[in-house]
Order: sequence, then C-alpha cells, then structure tokens
Amino acid sequence: MVRHIVLWKLKNGLTNEEGERVKKEIKDSLEALKNRMKGVIEIKVQIEGLSGSTVDVLLDSSFENEEALKNYATHPEHIAVAENKVKPFISERICYDYEIN
Repeated sequence: MVRHIVLWKLKNGLTNEEGERVKKEIKDSLEALKNRMKGVIEIKVQIEGLSGSTVDVLLDSSFENEEALKNYATHPEHIAVAENKVKPFISERICYDYEIN
C-alpha cells in the first residue's frame, strides 16, 4: 500500500469567506474521486486544522500500490480537479509519498 500526503497553503488575498469556499470545493472535489478510479483505497481531505496549523488543507490518501498512485496522478478527472479547484488558489504545496510495508 502507498500513502500520498499533500499539504497546501492558500494564496494570500482571499477573504475568509473565499478561503472557506475554496477549501470546501477542494475537499468535495478530491474526495469525490475515490470511487472513480482503480486502485484508490481512501481519499480524505482535512480543512479544519487546529489554530497552530501552518497550512490550510491536508490531503491524506491511500492507494493499492505505486502504479495506482501514478494512474491517479495522470487521470483526467484528477487533473481537472487540480487545474480548476486547487492550483488557482494555492501558494505552496508539500507532498510526501511512501510505501507501507
């Protein structure tokens, strides 16, 4: 099994209302991908971090194997979410992928 963790920080300049809307759209859009492609075990998005958090959105996802993660990354539906719901609103992205033995 492979875990795919991504942390995002929203761009400066969004109002609180805009930021909350963007975070909810990212969460809903990514979590909706779970049953749409082969090899995805779980997709969870956290948008309600504690006050000490230094990022705004956390993606915590699991895949059957590295090949499934690669398929997810290049799948047209995932690319559409990334291009339309995530990238326009993000200033920083941190990603960590690892295999669970």
